[in-house]
Amino acid sequence: MQIQNKKFRFRQFPVYGDARVFVRNVKILAKKKFPHSEQFSLTAQMSRALDSIILNIAEGSDRMTDKDFAHFLNMSHTSLNEVVACCDIALDSGYLASAEHKDCLSGAEVLANQLTAFRKSLLKSPKK
Repeated sequence: MQIQNKKFRFRQFPVYGDARVFVRNVKILAKKKFPHSEQFSLTAQMSRALDSIILNIAEGSDRMTDKDFAHFLNMSHTSLNEVVACCDIALDSGYLASAEHKDCLSGAEVLANQLTAFRKSLLKSPKK
């Protein structure tokens, strides 16, 4: 995914691109596997949490300080935690098979590690 526009710097971050892929994949999975009866509850909740992952990266990238940006990356991470909990509910409810659940958690773990590393890099004090 090549992004040309320099104005929206968040689009240049690998974690943003990877989050977009993760979000798309989990939404496709939920649409295929969750029953229609969950459309206004679990499916909607998961969709909001998934969107929040990406939106917090974008919003935080235009903050005045790295500390502020790190705060938004933390919020993105907490939304990712919510998605994992939704996947757990879906597994327990019989909507996801164990392999699908495992794939979702694997993708979430990779994204969580990226968000954590990026946040930590922003919070490192400058070397003197």
